[in-house]
Amino acid sequence: MGILSGNPKEEPMHYGEVFSVWQSSMAAKSMISCYQAYINHAGDKDLKKILGDLIDQAKLEAKEFDAILTDNGIAPSPMMPDRPEAKLEDIPVGARFADAEIAFAISVDASIGLTACSQAMGQSIREDIAALFAKYHLTKAAFGLRILQMNKEKGWLIPPPLQIKRPDLVHA
Repeated sequence: MGILSGNPKEEPMHYGEVFSVWQSSMAAKSMISCYQAYINHAGDKDLKKILGDLIDQAKLEAKEFDAILTDNGIAPSPMMPDRPEAKLEDIPVGARFADAEIAFAISVDASIGLTACSQAMGQSIREDIAALFAKYHLTKAAFGLRILQMNKEKGWLIPPPLQIKRPDLVHA
C-alpha cells in the first residue's frame, strides 16, 4: 500500500491543491460581493434571478472550500461584508452598469471558472478535491448555458466575427 492510497481526506494536500482551493475560495467570496453589487444595478428580472443563483452557488463553494482548508490547518481568506441593497433609480445613469454589461461579465466569469476547475482537477492527486472541482465544473457549465440562452433571448450576445463565405483556395 502506497503513501497516498488510504482515505483521501487523510492524505496531505500538495501545494498546488492548497493554492487552488484557497484561490477558489477567494474567488467565490469576491463573486458574492460583486454579484450583490450587480443585483443593485440590474433591471432585468431574469438577470437578477441568475445573479441570485450565482450568489447562492458561490456561498456554497466558499463554505466547502473553507472547510477543506480549515480541516487541513490552513486559514481561509476573509469573507467580505454583504453589500447593502440599493434601488436602481438611486444609481446615477453614468455610474450604472447596463444589464448587457453585467451579462457579459458573468459570462466571462463562467468561462474562467471552467478553466480554473479543469486545471485544479488536472493537478489534484486527492480524489476528494478533484471530485469537488469536477462537481463545480459541471455547475459552472450549466450556469454558462443558462447565461448563453439568456444573452441570446435578450439580444445581448455579441458574437465574434462569423465566417459566412470561405475564401477560395489558390492552387499552385
